Amino acid sequence: MKIKKVGVLTSGGDAPGMNAAIRSVVRTGIHRGWEMVGVRNGYQGLISENYVNLGVRDVGGILDKGGTMLGSARCLEFKTEEGQRKAVRNLNKHGIDAMVVIGGNGSQTGSLKLHQHDFPVVGVASTIDNDLTGSDITIGVDTALNIALEAVDRLKTTASSHQRAFLIEVMGRDCGYLALMAAIAGGAEQVLIPEVDFEPEDVAETISKAYNKGKEHAIIVVAEGAKYNAERLKEYFAENKDRLGFSIRASILGHIQRGGRPTAYDRTLASRLGAGATAALERGETGVLVGMKKSELATTPLEEVCSTKKPLDLELFELQRILD
Repeated sequence: MKIKKVGVLTSGGDAPGMNAAIRSVVRTGIHRGWEMVGVRNGYQGLISENYVNLGVRDVGGILDKGGTMLGSARCLEFKTEEGQRKAVRNLNKHGIDAMVVIGGNGSQTGSLKLHQHDFPVVGVASTIDNDLTGSDITIGVDTALNIALEAVDRLKTTASSHQRAFLIEVMGRDCGYLALMAAIAGGAEQVLIPEVDFEPEDVAETISKAYNKGKEHAIIVVAEGAKYNAERLKEYFAENKDRLGFSIRASILGHIQRGGRPTAYDRTLASRLGAGATAALERGETGVLVGMKKSELATTPLEEVCSTKKPLDLELFELQRILD
């Protein structure tokens, strides 16, 4: 496969470190003698031909920036067969020989569609959810986790001062990784995740046990995709305050976790994965996701990435229960 021009896009939810990945893809691509093109606003940009040439200096000064300089947007049209064909026609019209797609599950589903239309594509694992098959850790996770941990630490101080119980809801969609790791690192009394069933009365029991142990606070970390989210639990405790003897406060971090400056780890990870993507293209390996497995760069077929769910290590859940 002879490559002269390569496109790069970011798609899905933004993740701290995406800019570092763009920078790495562009600069390592130019180092290989290729012309590099950025696609603005994800797959929508493929269809609307929203392309911009990117040189070495065009990606300067973005390494420490959160978000994505190329933008991201939903594109219902690309989910259709005609939309996909239009995207490929536009890529061919502009002389783009291959694409690098930086993003999570939905983004890599789009990568697979391009691959199935015989267009060369390589994915880069980037999502704060850390739920992507093919990479032990994904771009943005470390930053999001540290933001969640800071919130846990701060709320623990307030909770102790007022002898209160707090629910802290973190992002992660249907994966409890962020919540679980924040609970372990933050010394939370309990973590509620989609992978483990629970009822509100289980939470009430945890808070009562914490009080009986003489603790001045109770911190419960809740994954947004858990059976009961923070708002539902807060309502339950408010409705049953007379019976239970206490209420509970809720703090929902939401998109705060996506913003901010990427950590050193995320910048380094993004730089390595971006370089791995252009290396894969150079050796003619396409239709794959570039990720990190056991601290080494690795590629996984997009068919496998999009058809399997990355399991959560439930031994860590048991560890949190022991350590609370």
